[in-house]
Amino acid sequence: MRIFYPFSAIVGQEEMKTALILTAVDPGIGGVLIRGHKGTAKSTAARALAAILPPLKKVSGCPFNCDPEDPKSMHHECRNLYQQEGALPAEISPVSFVELPLSATEDRVVGTLHIEHALKTGERRFDPGILASANRGILYIDEVNLLEDHLVDMILDAAASGYNIVEREGISLVHPSRFILIGTMNPEEGELRPQFIDRFGLSVSVKGIEKARARIDIVKRRIVFESSPESFIKKWTRKERLISDQIMNARKLLLKINVPDTVLDLAVRVCIKAKVRGHRADITLIKAASELAAFLEKAAVSVDDLKAVLPLVISHRMESSRFESLEKKLEKIDELLQYISSGAPEPGTETNNTEEDAEGIDLETMKVPGAGAVGSMLFTFLKKKIRKKHVNRSR
Repeated sequence: MRIFYPFSAIVGQEEMKTALILTAVDPGIGGVLIRGHKGTAKSTAARALAAILPPLKKVSGCPFNCDPEDPKSMHHECRNLYQQEGALPAEISPVSFVELPLSATEDRVVGTLHIEHALKTGERRFDPGILASANRGILYIDEVNLLEDHLVDMILDAAASGYNIVEREGISLVHPSRFILIGTMNPEEGELRPQFIDRFGLSVSVKGIEKARARIDIVKRRIVFESSPESFIKKWTRKERLISDQIMNARKLLLKINVPDTVLDLAVRVCIKAKVRGHRADITLIKAASELAAFLEKAAVSVDDLKAVLPLVISHRMESSRFESLEKKLEKIDELLQYISSGAPEPGTETNNTEEDAEGIDLETMKVPGAGAVGSMLFTFLKKKIRKKHVNRSR
């Protein structure tokens, strides 16, 4: 069993953690691209997310991790068996965390159809690939900018559609492939092509934390974790469970979230002003704002939710953003946020975000490029939930 550093023990980087949480609420948003230098907890956060997701109920022995209670999402063999038997044997297992190696071939990614066997017997024989293993789990691609373009294209297609289609010599097979897509990259090692960047739902830029106190916490926590991982993880179990419960709750509430016409109008107008191409940004902006509202247990999306997620959605889609410095992008985002505020002013809901939870959750927005309101809103909310539960237990 792999041991992951606790998600809630990661110091700072609230915007990155929030982007991962929102992607976990609705994998259909298109995944998250995390850009930053080495040593900024990109890989640590991606792996830690797998540990806080609740275990899956899946068909026993199924290589596609099919849901035994949802025949519509099953692959053809499980669906046929379900129709014959009326029920399928099930088991509980942790969410799969599949790491894609840079050396992976096309067959290793999408799977292999054996043409000769099909021609001789009339039956399709398929060896599942990485996209099968990742179904209902997490697909993590480190250094995604170094992956071959045609593989990136296949993975993004599967992430968008929820299915993997394998075709060989007139024979085809379709199987479910719905996963949380996480890509990380170091811009110093080369950029990802613009057409691929746009297809990631969310994007966040991270860099090393400069505050001495926070860096001390990072060193202390890491040393304790490496010396005694079990006891360290146990210390953070309650906070991990809280985030996990909120993700599950948000998935349920997301189906009921109301998006007022005023918010929808603002989302469209700000995307027009940002000169983004196509309509993917408009749709993703509403989806991300809805996920945040659901996580915060709201009934409807507000302008504040829209403003909070805007940097995650728009920063990698703005015109000429590939050739601009991060500071220039942030200036443009600030202009867009001011535009939203002037378009539909609402009473401010700012909170004092300069304190640290007594039990370790860092609630301070680190002064790094891209750190914005979305991390403040989500982690301030979690702090209140922790304190409320603490008070209830004390009574």
